[in-house]
Amino acid sequence: MTRPTPTIAGSNPAMYSPAGTHGATATRSEAYRWGQLLIGIVCMAMIANLQYGWTLFVNPIAEKHGWSRAAIQVAFTIFVLTETWLVPIEGYLVDRFGPRPVVLVGGILCGLGWVINSVANTLPLLYIAAAIGGIGAGAVYGTCVGNALKWFPDRRGLAAGMTAAGFGAGSALTIIPISAMIRTSGYESAFLYFGIGQGLIVFLLAWALTRAPDHAKSSNSRNVQQSQRDYAPSEVLRSPVFWVMYAMFVMVAAGGLMATAQLAPIAQDFKIMDVPVNIMGLVLPALTFALAIDRVLNGLTRPFFGWVSDKIGREQTMFIAFALESVGILMLYHYGHNPILFVVLTGIVFFAWGEIYSLFPSTCADTFGSKYAASNAGMLYTAKGTASLLVPLSSVLAAATGSWQAVFIAASAVNAAAALMAWFVLRPMRRKHIEQSRLSS
Repeated sequence: MTRPTPTIAGSNPAMYSPAGTHGATATRSEAYRWGQLLIGIVCMAMIANLQYGWTLFVNPIAEKHGWSRAAIQVAFTIFVLTETWLVPIEGYLVDRFGPRPVVLVGGILCGLGWVINSVANTLPLLYIAAAIGGIGAGAVYGTCVGNALKWFPDRRGLAAGMTAAGFGAGSALTIIPISAMIRTSGYESAFLYFGIGQGLIVFLLAWALTRAPDHAKSSNSRNVQQSQRDYAPSEVLRSPVFWVMYAMFVMVAAGGLMATAQLAPIAQDFKIMDVPVNIMGLVLPALTFALAIDRVLNGLTRPFFGWVSDKIGREQTMFIAFALESVGILMLYHYGHNPILFVVLTGIVFFAWGEIYSLFPSTCADTFGSKYAASNAGMLYTAKGTASLLVPLSSVLAAATGSWQAVFIAASAVNAAAALMAWFVLRPMRRKHIEQSRLSS
């Protein structure tokens, strides 16, 4: 029997409603939702340095204050925990009141966090700044991803990927100027001026964000299965398939967060941090080169794998990406002492890791519907916070063993396990769940 062609959100310009009411009479054009997506991408780019630029500050802070790396990285963990574990609350506020007020407050907090970092002369104050910045970054991140999922039910992988790309690649253009300011003016000036600038841009752009309307549940691909009804957060928490996704998210995120936070210490221990690397005529210190390329690839992977998942399916894409990440981590450990290979292999690691921030939100919305997409994706996003608990442990483990071998092997193993789970566990569970949603709708 021929399946009826679903209504594709976006094929009709009249499907987009004005700001303020959810599912109201439509007046927005097709271009309008792309404009909303662009605003979200820029906002994400403005908060990217709070996570991806952090590694540049670890060694200068340690040198000035004499604090251990492990103690300093507690601030990174606090940032990630507050950025992630409060997103369900922020997602609820987005579902209830729309994206604008949440991002407005988020922009203020992001700027304030780095301003406090610039004057932090004690570890407790550094930790407080991390918490403030984390709350702000989570508000911006959760809102922009949730809004993209709602505006683009027909291209969830691509839309979530493009939005997350702003966060993944947003720091690429500022890595070099931040590094230069740290060297010439001190890390305090970098925290202060970039904090104010980034927070102000988010605050101003927030005024242009509007709520998405209700959409028909639709996908262009037969390989992308979507639920026929919307599941409230309380229902999602009782669903076994949610916890399988959560466990996989933690497993893959842990390795990537370790690389994000520890890349500078790893490069220093490999004795290649300041070694000049020449690739296609561009010469930069190995760490700076790696960070710049990593940010670009970490951004490109999100829309790329998101687009791929829209075509071939979420679980198939997860299997490919997670397996590549597992191999890349092992190669980085074995060959990363070579400056050129360090740059290339860290790029592969980031390319195979960053896609989790497009694949998991889109899979979550496909599985549990659009109405509560911000809240439900926010609950899943807390897995990143859980994974961040392993970052300080990686420093302790490396110090105890005298090398990074155990850390790299563990990260590679959990990625391999996640790849197998995507195909053999998540795939059949999601099929069963979606079939049940069709029977109950």
